Amino acid sequence: MSDHVYKSIEVTGSSATGQDDAIRAAVAKASQSVRNMRWFQVVETRGNLQDGAVAHFQVTLKIGFKLDD
Repeated sequence: MSDHVYKSIEVTGSSATGQDDAIRAAVAKASQSVRNMRWFQVVETRGNLQDGAVAHFQVTLKIGFKLDD
């Protein structure tokens, strides 16, 4: 088994419907330009309030990917 080297980036996804959708949006967008993605870690969750209710979710992720050999 060979050793691997990984790098991570930080991205923020947003959604009006929930945290899960915000995470999936961030991963989907990152996958359009980042190869070899292997993991994600939620770094921060926050949201926008309007008229006393949750209006929008924002989730910041670290996404790890393997660097090319």
